[in-house]
Amino acid sequence: MKIDPSIRKQVREALAEDLGRDGDLSTLHFVSPSARLRARLLAKQNGVLCGRDLVDEVFRRAAPGSRVSWLVKEGGAFSKGTPLAEISGGRAILSAERTALNFLQHLSGIATLTRAFAERTRGTRASIYDTRKTLPGWRTLAKYAVRIGGGKNHRMGLHDMVMLKDNHLAARENLEERVRAFRRRKPRIKIEIEAANAAEVELALALGADLIMLDNMHPAALRRQIAKIRRANPRTEIEISGGVALASVAALARLGPDRISVGRLTHSAPAVDISMKLE
Repeated sequence: MKIDPSIRKQVREALAEDLGRDGDLSTLHFVSPSARLRARLLAKQNGVLCGRDLVDEVFRRAAPGSRVSWLVKEGGAFSKGTPLAEISGGRAILSAERTALNFLQHLSGIATLTRAFAERTRGTRASIYDTRKTLPGWRTLAKYAVRIGGGKNHRMGLHDMVMLKDNHLAARENLEERVRAFRRRKPRIKIEIEAANAAEVELALALGADLIMLDNMHPAALRRQIAKIRRANPRTEIEISGGVALASVAALARLGPDRISVGRLTHSAPAVDISMKLE
């Protein structure tokens, strides 16, 4: 992961939030300044590792002179009880502990859930995609974790792709004319149109959508609409969205979409339980 200025700022703010004005009172007043400590990061459940570079940045900033030696690669799967990293340094490694784990546990949780979805679509044409349902300020990190888990990123924001959803379509004011005008102004930007029924699929096809999102349709309807889109324009990408669960994603992938988008990857992936233990 590239630790650019925006990520460094995020790490600084996370540490400032935890340390406050007076610093780590527990460590400053109850651990000797001369202490030399060794610790391990231990997995307390199975998962996929994500966030090593962020952890390195946290310890570099909060515990200068400390050393983090990783035992599992970024994106590597691990089982409960696995040592993930060894850490050595002065007492300040205790001050860095929680901020480092907050990043690591949350990002590993996203990567772990994404891997579970991606594995269930293996052997089909469908890829797992995330959405914009991210914690404010965490989008870059969350979408990075999705990639580490084997998923792909939908648009990063409102600025890099057109997506006409139900609220846009409700206006229906000069829609065809506006699509043509946009194509002339920004020919390289893709247009995706959401469709919740057969009539909206027909509209999306008539407008020449690059992608059509089939939203919250039953499997039988999905099968019919996917076949219709393939006949009308084989180059149009098809996305399935809405309430996709681990239990249903394999069956949805077998219907033949190009994409399956899953909001829960970034809005409700459970953190992976990881702890730091002194040796």
